[in-house]
Amino acid sequence: MKTKIKLLLLSNLLMVFAFGQNFNDKVLQDMNFRSIGPAGMSGRVTAIDVDLSNKSTIYVGTSAGGLWKSENAGNTFTPIFEHQKTASIGDIAIYQDNPDILYLGTGEGNPRNSQSYGFGMYKSLDGGKSWSHLGLEKTKNIHRVLIHPNNPDVVWVGAIGSAWGPSEDRGVFKTTDGGKTWKKILYTNTTTGVADMVIDPNNPNKLIVAMWEYRRWPWFMNSGGEGSALHMTMDGGDTWTALGTENGLPTGPLGRMGVAIADNAPNIIYANIETGPENAMWRSEDGGFHWKMTTAKGVGDRPFYYSDVAVDPSNENRVYQIATTVSISEDGGKSFRGMIPPFGGVHSDHHAFWIDPDNPSYILDGNDGGLYASHDGGRHWKFHHNIPVGQFYHINVDNEIPYNVYGGMQDNGSWTGPAYKFALLAQITNHDWESVGFGDGFDVIPDPNDSRFGYSTSQGGELARFDRLTGILHNIQPIHPDGTKLRFNWDSGMHIDPHDDKVVYLGSQFVHKSIDSGMSWEIISPDLTTNDPNKQKQAESGGLTIDDSSAENNTTITVIEPSWMEKGVIWVGTDDGNVQITRNGGETWSEVGKHIKGMPKNAWITQIKHSKHKDGEAFVVVDDHRRDNWTPYVFRTQDYGKNWERLVDENDVWGFALSFVQDPIEPNLMFVGTEFGLYFSLNGGENWNQWKKDLPTVAVKDMVIHPREHDLVLGTFGRSIWILDDIRPLRELAKDKSVVEQELHLFTIPDTYLGVLGFPSLHRDADDGFSGKNREYGALLSYFSKDASKPNAVVVNIYDSNGQLIREIKTTAKPGINRVVWNLREKGSNLPGPPDLRAQFLMDGASVFYGTYTVEIVKGEHRVNKSINILKDPRATVDDEVLLGNIARKKQFNQSAERVMGMYKRILDHKKDFDRIKPFISSDSTLKAAYDGLYMKLDELEYKIVPKETKGLLGDTPDLRSQILAVAISYFNPMVEPDQASLLSNKRIDELIEHVNKEIEAIDVEVHTFKQIVNTTGLLKW
Repeated sequence: MKTKIKLLLLSNLLMVFAFGQNFNDKVLQDMNFRSIGPAGMSGRVTAIDVDLSNKSTIYVGTSAGGLWKSENAGNTFTPIFEHQKTASIGDIAIYQDNPDILYLGTGEGNPRNSQSYGFGMYKSLDGGKSWSHLGLEKTKNIHRVLIHPNNPDVVWVGAIGSAWGPSEDRGVFKTTDGGKTWKKILYTNTTTGVADMVIDPNNPNKLIVAMWEYRRWPWFMNSGGEGSALHMTMDGGDTWTALGTENGLPTGPLGRMGVAIADNAPNIIYANIETGPENAMWRSEDGGFHWKMTTAKGVGDRPFYYSDVAVDPSNENRVYQIATTVSISEDGGKSFRGMIPPFGGVHSDHHAFWIDPDNPSYILDGNDGGLYASHDGGRHWKFHHNIPVGQFYHINVDNEIPYNVYGGMQDNGSWTGPAYKFALLAQITNHDWESVGFGDGFDVIPDPNDSRFGYSTSQGGELARFDRLTGILHNIQPIHPDGTKLRFNWDSGMHIDPHDDKVVYLGSQFVHKSIDSGMSWEIISPDLTTNDPNKQKQAESGGLTIDDSSAENNTTITVIEPSWMEKGVIWVGTDDGNVQITRNGGETWSEVGKHIKGMPKNAWITQIKHSKHKDGEAFVVVDDHRRDNWTPYVFRTQDYGKNWERLVDENDVWGFALSFVQDPIEPNLMFVGTEFGLYFSLNGGENWNQWKKDLPTVAVKDMVIHPREHDLVLGTFGRSIWILDDIRPLRELAKDKSVVEQELHLFTIPDTYLGVLGFPSLHRDADDGFSGKNREYGALLSYFSKDASKPNAVVVNIYDSNGQLIREIKTTAKPGINRVVWNLREKGSNLPGPPDLRAQFLMDGASVFYGTYTVEIVKGEHRVNKSINILKDPRATVDDEVLLGNIARKKQFNQSAERVMGMYKRILDHKKDFDRIKPFISSDSTLKAAYDGLYMKLDELEYKIVPKETKGLLGDTPDLRSQILAVAISYFNPMVEPDQASLLSNKRIDELIEHVNKEIEAIDVEVHTFKQIVNTTGLLKW
């Protein structure tokens, strides 16, 4: 009775896990995401620190991809901050006297429109293996962290705070108890935070802080105000002095400032100061009490985004100005020359700069493109192309086999690369990616009929049609026929019509339509935005320094979503809160956003997804964080926008919502991406569960479910692209809740292509090259097990269409969803000799042919089965008859190998018998002589089958094992025409086998005769 009760409780518990709010990750078990990169186009690096006692240990913080650590000077990097509440790093500080102690400030401190957000302070006592949260989560963005050089419990934190709204959670905070408690020790006003903070290397109670008044709106930004000033303390922050004109500094209002103290001469301090008249470099020679301007040339080009200064630790007159480019001064800041030009191989937009205090020629530079290193003072640079922290805005796929993934990245262009590869030992490397657009990349959509072509957008509505074969980019952005100024968003809405792939849509304040792939355009809508003139002053945006890059363009169209089900139905979303719909191809439009109860007025519409299940059904994702509202919003309508219901709120997910996708087959299966992760629902949005098990904390900007292969592809803003292969198990769980009550359940098996396996691309990148995880080749078999099995107690049987067992795979079940890959080969054969990977690989079974097979899974007394379709790779060039012939020859070849195995076993059996009788016949010289002669022959025959053990490199040896392996490679790929040499080699192998077999048959006779002689002696009974 107790057993039955336990089973019932387990069943109910699994039901709760599968469909309730507390979904157990263990149910997912083998359903794992794959990271495919890229890393060759990395992402924004915001912080760098190095262990000075072991400079091979490097920490790299990124704006949206977490913290990475190298223990081998950058040859490899490992993410060490993957499953916290945030992935945005503002600053990292090592306590150098005990480098296991780390303090981490989260939320990047460079407040551009795509800024990512943090959750306060964290601390590690073991070099990043584990972390504890220290509070200050309301600061959202921390730009600087300083540790007292002699006391690791004393830490100063410079919080820049939220750029999108006023808050008192900004300024300088201090702890004297290792982060248990914090005291705000410097504060100006609700829109002023810390732009920089430095500590005197000789006097840790002396700090200089640059306070910066700054504010963003979706349509405007302002740098500068009364709150901006340099502040200095001589007592660790108990008291502060605001430095001003009386100290020689410029008249306000001031904007952003970067500050640096010379390590070798701390009285020398530099400040890069933004003012209304000019942005200039300033220098103090008395520790900050008095200042003089050194130059206004070549400094401070975009101070809101970067305004840092660095000083050579051994030369107080060598100064670096870190901005769009890096420039250097050798005369104490009087003049600067370019050190890292914008198009010289190193990415622009620099944010983190570390100089080795013992060897200033060694520099690490972090910018929008990733991490770079120089060992000659900046003359030459190495790119660390092994940190996959790309920031994707959009993601898409084509229908090639294998299919490709497309997406546009923050400041790193638009790219395409394989979702997986048919190749030996394949991994997805940086070399597999190709550029299809420049600038800040956004939407990329391949032509549905020919993915050689497609469309890519960049900032401000720049639209190009690309040709992957030639590399040509044809700019096709429309203009207004009467000269009306068009307002394009930073990330403009665009789409291809699902009913006609020649029809392309692009959004400004109007919907532009092309019926000839962008060669000509018409406008099919009125202005669909609020057209608020107060939000159209981008030419004035920036405050003290104008910055009109299209990043603040507003009252624009951000989403265009044609219905897949109804031709002529088009949804449009704007950045000022309008949700528009036409049901007649643009003849008339209705603004239905006003019907959405609970949606903030004028909020940013980030996505609209039209249902693939019901006419009139659509989902709207609303992102209002640009007005400092972090509440997540996803709404659904089922009547073309007349009525709406809310699917997601702050009780369901963590972080504002960014993306949504509904499964095209099972409507109850839904996914939501937020600023901090991925969530899914198995019951139509009633409950949401975070995917925690293997996907790191990261902003999920966009998602797509591949229509043929049913993979979930994520475009993340900080960790590049991730793929969950085959979501059918989740689909079945969403459709049928009884699955988790079954002892054993086999999920629908994907159609699988018999791929043309190519040779691997061996670029020899060694350890410092990024390798994304390829999908394992073969049929992906997913099954649910209620409980765990004993090791290898689950058997997977593969049957052909005649019901013949062709493959058996033994595996171990875990409670939940398990996965096994069948490599589309029949049972293999064994070869004599010690096992090795090469032999196992070459002697695997023959390939199967196209058709339908049956998969059976057996666990104890439980059996389940389903069919699987093996399809032809469209790239295959051999006729079916040739393939069948190759398969037959491979089967025959494997049978020959098994024959050799039997021959070898006969030899070993003889030798085993001889070893057993040796003590009994050693005293008989006649028998001993016959024995030795026969044993020598057995040795000779053994080494005709396997090679003798020896050191060194052996070439072509005459033994059967080596000869078989030499020929086996010609059998590996059945997708080639058999050549004459291969056929002759195969014939020769058969002849060799037959020859050796005859010798063994002869020795069998001799051994039998010798056995009879021994038995007549009475020495033993053999």
